[in-house]
Amino acid sequence: MPVTHIDFTVDGLRYHSYDPASKTQFEQISNLISANLSEPYSIFVYWYFFHQWLQYCFLVREQNSDVVIAVLICKVGPHRDVRMRGYIGMVVVENKYRGRGIAKRLVKLGVEKMIEWDHVDEIMLETETNNAAALQLYELFGFLRTKRMHRYYLNGNDAFRLILPVLKRLYTRVAFLDRIVDPGAVTTL
Repeated sequence: MPVTHIDFTVDGLRYHSYDPASKTQFEQISNLISANLSEPYSIFVYWYFFHQWLQYCFLVREQNSDVVIAVLICKVGPHRDVRMRGYIGMVVVENKYRGRGIAKRLVKLGVEKMIEWDHVDEIMLETETNNAAALQLYELFGFLRTKRMHRYYLNGNDAFRLILPVLKRLYTRVAFLDRIVDPGAVTTL
């Protein structure tokens, strides 16, 4: 079984996997997301992600600090029984740390690990249509705007659904693909 956790330091910042035994980390993640995202999330949303996709929760802290300054939360699962789809649920960087490439490194890490660990065919996310910085970041990675969802967020803002095609099978219509029998057995083309 491949290693499904990370722990490394770049530019004085420690990138590591979430520790489910740490109540402090959970509280810091929850507070960081509540303070920086427009959507309110309940404890059940976090539990949903952490319980099933613990390996896809990455935190950032200053090298000699216990304070979480950024988080990326993702999940992976079958889409219409024919594709493995990664999903970036939340990317948050504390305001005073923005502009240092942390979100870029987190998104890159999430994309790479979903491809490496679960061989995803595509990666999807949603972001507010007025979030120019997020759109620029995701489009830098090759994410494509595939749908505009009107009044998607509770604050009334519209959202774009963005998808990053990963494998060649994405260029085949869903109706012509074989069903995924064992999601762990998907191979790259």
